[in-house]
Amino acid sequence: MAADGLVRGPYAEIARWLAATPAAALERRRQEAELLFKRIGITFAVYGEGGDPERLIPFDIIPRILARAEWEALSRGLTQRVRALNLFLLDVYGAQEIIRAGRIPAALVRQNEAFRPEMAGFVPPGGVYTHIAGIDVVRTDPDNFWVLEDNCRTPSGVSYMLEGREAMLRLFPDLCGAHRVAPVGHYPEELLETLKSVAPPNCRTVPRVAILTPGSYNSAYYEHCFLADEMGIEVVEGPDLFVEDEVVYMRTTTGSQRVDVIYRRIDDDYLDPEVFRPESVLGVPGLMAAYKAGNVSLANAPGAGIADDKAVYPYVPEMIRFYLGEEPLLANVPTYLCERDEDRAYVLDHLDELVVKLTHGSGGYGMLVGPHSTAEQRADFAARIRAKPAEYIAQPTLALSTVPTLVEKGIAPRHVDLRPFVLCGKEVRVVPGGLTRVALREGSLVVNSSQGGGTKDTWVLEDDPADIAAPQGQGQTQC
Repeated sequence: MAADGLVRGPYAEIARWLAATPAAALERRRQEAELLFKRIGITFAVYGEGGDPERLIPFDIIPRILARAEWEALSRGLTQRVRALNLFLLDVYGAQEIIRAGRIPAALVRQNEAFRPEMAGFVPPGGVYTHIAGIDVVRTDPDNFWVLEDNCRTPSGVSYMLEGREAMLRLFPDLCGAHRVAPVGHYPEELLETLKSVAPPNCRTVPRVAILTPGSYNSAYYEHCFLADEMGIEVVEGPDLFVEDEVVYMRTTTGSQRVDVIYRRIDDDYLDPEVFRPESVLGVPGLMAAYKAGNVSLANAPGAGIADDKAVYPYVPEMIRFYLGEEPLLANVPTYLCERDEDRAYVLDHLDELVVKLTHGSGGYGMLVGPHSTAEQRADFAARIRAKPAEYIAQPTLALSTVPTLVEKGIAPRHVDLRPFVLCGKEVRVVPGGLTRVALREGSLVVNSSQGGGTKDTWVLEDDPADIAAPQGQGQTQC
């Protein structure tokens, strides 16, 4: 927000607002935001910890702000990255030219549990595998964003982005009006247009779209229903669908209706018991046959997870060079693959300095943050890595940027990341903003809501205001 006695231009109005607003008034507004989210029912679920699994996601009322020029540079990098990831998926389920060229190890792809042989030789409508991508990025200095991970399967969180903006407009209309903030409310419309643009070859009418959910026990069930409502489409569970003559139909009170595009929010393993897990009751028998017959589109495509596997992640810059003939616009975080002898030896010797992650992990689970760990935790992870080295990667602990956040003791810096959402159909669209996740615990680098993190509204300004002198008492702040 500020450094060297100057407030960065995008935060100028926020700095004046914070300086002029008493702490008690900010706390009242925070409570109002909490009540608003409770009334709307914006929750996420955490199972296995006892008590009520449905929890309110913490929302911080101080927005995270990006200038237009910052966003434009980031957006170009995101577009480039998602284009390359889709070309990689098209290739590895086809000719596998990148493997033959020696740019990525064959075993890393073919023996990876995220690779779906069932997709080999099949090209989804439009050649698009990842229609909705959530690319997690972090900032380490005023000029550089780094990609922390790619989410190409069923990325969640966009409902919090949309509801967070709505909450800010309700609670702080004057503050919002003092900024030229790029809108995000058109995301559901753009999502629907993207899904319709990849309708299957045998669709002869206006495509009918539905969201396939695992049901109310899924942690993102609120989001599934929210998006369906915003797009004006049905949210369905597996038993609501059936396949007849390789065509998918939806059961309704007025009879069966054909479904052309399914935005699926369930994992590959549970999609079709005739192809994947036979015991699955969440999916639809015959769905893959209808898919391959050109009668339905699935977004995201089965098998897209190979592109966001954490062991494949280090090779994304090479994918960009190989498929696009371009240099990456966004850098990767340096990554050690524990299956490599040299990397593993380094990781085991530097566990107190590194962040260790499961290659197939998510939600902040199965992670060791070395500088904040105990000797017992490091010993435990060392044993895990030695036992199953291919299941772990490690990365240096980055000096993540912080933003001003309202906490119990007042306003304090807290670490954040950003998940922009990239839509890919006939064209690539990046909604200006995204989900800023904030680590609410002091010193924590873990932003996941399941690990105590919260969210912020992300403002992309449509102008680039100049820096100003910091209000009294804020000159030394470096958020």
